[in-house]
Amino acid sequence: MDYQALKAKHRIERDHQSPDLALRLHRGLSWLNRAEQLKDDPDGQFIYLWIAFNAAYACDVEDRFRTSERAAFRDFLEKLIGLDTLGIIRRIVWSEFQKSIRALLENRYVFQGFWDYQNGRLSEQSWSAQFKTANKAAAEALRKRDTATILSVALSRIYTLRNQIVHGGATWNGSVNRAQVQDCGRLMGKLVPAVIAIMMSHRDVEWGKACYPVVT
Repeated sequence: MDYQALKAKHRIERDHQSPDLALRLHRGLSWLNRAEQLKDDPDGQFIYLWIAFNAAYACDVEDRFRTSERAAFRDFLEKLIGLDTLGIIRRIVWSEFQKSIRALLENRYVFQGFWDYQNGRLSEQSWSAQFKTANKAAAEALRKRDTATILSVALSRIYTLRNQIVHGGATWNGSVNRAQVQDCGRLMGKLVPAVIAIMMSHRDVEWGKACYPVVT
């Protein structure tokens, strides 16, 4: 799946979609299109893929990653996985990116607690304990092949990387964060089109109101 194929399908189906769903997909596809044009710029591609994901999800993802909101975000992932009759997301997680996800979970540089420690908000013992606890839970989810849990954890780590870049905490094309940017970009490059395709194929499902409606 790529932008061209998804956009062609959207042109056919958008008149039969609710205005909110059509708007989410239109916005998500526009950012996916831009991301696919930046194959030589992993940083830019990663940022645009995150925007595409957020546009399709159509809510304040930053809030969703706060502790009190994680359950709602997990519900969204579980909804997608439940509607994914072709098993696209499961294939992405378990067949294509299982090794990359394992590496991501072991990477302290995309764990927010590590940076809280670096900034004096946590002790070394506290962040290390958080990291071990989080990875123990992730290991159990891997053992159970719990797709929603593993994907939720992976996206929370990717969100930390997103923060580093968007908030100026990284250098463009810098050598110190190449591996995680490239790995996360490849994962998002597969996940975002899958999310859009699943939402597009289930126009009768309630996806909620789009944020920032078009006002003219």
